[in-house]
Amino acid sequence: MSSNSTQHGTGDGEVKTNIITLTRFLTERQNELGNHATGDFTLLCHALQFSFKSIAYYIRRATLTNLIGLAGSSNTTGDDQKKLDVIGNEIFINVMRGCGKVKVLVSEEEEEAIIFPGDGKYAIVCDPIDGSSNLDAGVSVGTIFGVFRLTDDAEGTAEDVCKPGTELVASGFTMYGASTQLVLTVKGGNVNGFTLDNALGEFILTHPDMRIPKKRGIYSVNEGNSIYWDEACRAYFDSIKFPSTPEGKPYSARYIGSMVADAYRTLCYGGIFAYPADKKSKKGKLRILYECAPMAMVMENAGGLAVTSDQRRMLEVVPEHIHDRSGIFMGSYDEIKKVNEVYEKHGIVAK
Repeated sequence: MSSNSTQHGTGDGEVKTNIITLTRFLTERQNELGNHATGDFTLLCHALQFSFKSIAYYIRRATLTNLIGLAGSSNTTGDDQKKLDVIGNEIFINVMRGCGKVKVLVSEEEEEAIIFPGDGKYAIVCDPIDGSSNLDAGVSVGTIFGVFRLTDDAEGTAEDVCKPGTELVASGFTMYGASTQLVLTVKGGNVNGFTLDNALGEFILTHPDMRIPKKRGIYSVNEGNSIYWDEACRAYFDSIKFPSTPEGKPYSARYIGSMVADAYRTLCYGGIFAYPADKKSKKGKLRILYECAPMAMVMENAGGLAVTSDQRRMLEVVPEHIHDRSGIFMGSYDEIKKVNEVYEKHGIVAK
């Protein structure tokens, strides 16, 4: 067998030796840019992946090391903090400070934006552990993140990141479940999925160029809130649950209650994920900057769509402050178009 062969038989299957790790993936993309690349973004991504690996490690050991349960406080958006919320937040703060490439960090767990000294050119927005209320039950949780590049004259303030999602240079999420899955996309690029190999300690490219199916009869929403929905929202979900023709088939309901897990399933299988604004949460529940916008970028780059409850393009919404909220519908292209059609019949026109 030639020395440059990349696969070898073992009796149980083939062993791949030409593995594309996240480190290799980023380095190759940097090399493709030639002299236009400074290497700063690559180093920032290395810091991010260390954060994800660290959080994955603590989640795997949470029950054994007494890291489950409440920390005895709540975060700035009113959610009770789990012990792992606090640890995940501290990991992000320390790693982003240490990498030297970040000037501004916005976290769900911090009331104010954190400004680091130095001349970092990037801002990170993140929800360190989304869905942490599910941790004690062993349900998948995740990290959501977005990356902004600061302008040359940026002073390093919260206002520097109160921008629409169209200004994101990268975004993605990591899901901590049966395996640790990282989904990453960059502005104008495709979506790639990586799986953490715990033995190697590396994220391996396992899902290159992810594309969301154009349509699929699956919906994901917390129907416990349906009593608070407006007429248009209720009409849409009734339309997919109760087909108007005898040959029509109702959609299947799949709801985990962890945005990252629901979004990842929607990305892989198609359908729609929704957390609409309602009478109880008039602006919506999810945060624009570090939940809605990063997820919307992933969905759009994978061929899907994401809109607000008033049918605006999610990526064009400008948050009024770093913890501003919105309703959201995101998923397969055709499924979001159906949402647009129902809302238009109720006088809410897509923009």
